[in-house]
Amino acid sequence: MNTVDMIIHVHPELDAPARADLERQLMGRTGVDCAEFRNDPHPHSLIVTYDPDTVDRMEILDAVRATDPDAVTVGC
Repeated sequence: MNTVDMIIHVHPELDAPARADLERQLMGRTGVDCAEFRNDPHPHSLIVTYDPDTVDRMEILDAVRATDPDAVTVGC
């Protein structure tokens, strides 16, 4: 499996249960290997490891935007 990482910035006030639910939702998607928030130092940064041959990065971002409409990717 070919994997890449992306970082998605969500609203800093998104609470812990919502972050955990978002991780679970993404982990259940085909092509997503890992989705996790790193609690220190930026709890609003979601790191997603996925297979770009299986799932498009915009599909992942759209899934996150269902929880946080203002979510944005960091970098390219």
